[in-house]
Amino acid sequence: MEKLTAKNELWEIALGQHGYVTAKQAKDLGITQGAVTMLVQRGTLERAGYGIYRFSQIPVSQYDQYALAVLWTGIEGTVLSHETALDAYEICDINPFIIHLTVGKKYRVRRAGGDIYRVHYEDINDLDIGWWQEIPIVKPAKAIAQCLDYGTPTYLLVQAIERGYSKGHLRKSEHDILLTMLEDIRG
Repeated sequence: MEKLTAKNELWEIALGQHGYVTAKQAKDLGITQGAVTMLVQRGTLERAGYGIYRFSQIPVSQYDQYALAVLWTGIEGTVLSHETALDAYEICDINPFIIHLTVGKKYRVRRAGGDIYRVHYEDINDLDIGWWQEIPIVKPAKAIAQCLDYGTPTYLLVQAIERGYSKGHLRKSEHDILLTMLEDIRG
């Protein structure tokens, strides 16, 4: 069996991450920083952020910014959340100007360059996490609950609950619970 080269090993990861790989992923594969630097110098990889690289041969998509955001934290288990998730599921007319990310409570993100990101700290149950365009994201019911706490405008939350239910993203029980939570907030 033929041994994969550093490029091929990283390529396999990048295919599932919109063309991105991290220095940590390379290190976990036993690929040295020197080998990664060589791939950058040869033009095979481009620097996309601190410790994040991208294969330019993989076509850019409209979802790349979200994949990059999740990797930017440097924390495993980071998910798209809050208003970003509502926008991704297209269940209300929200248009967030920042990308919302959630990481576990035990972590702290201390990276520069995150002006377009809003990091939230919450331990999320695995059952509340799904996938959207190969990117980890909270499920719609969790996103709406997060937005209730975050202070997203009420009319957008009503829209998210109703559209989420009509599009099949929410079960009847989730729909009813979220409406009750919204009413409790309204007073």
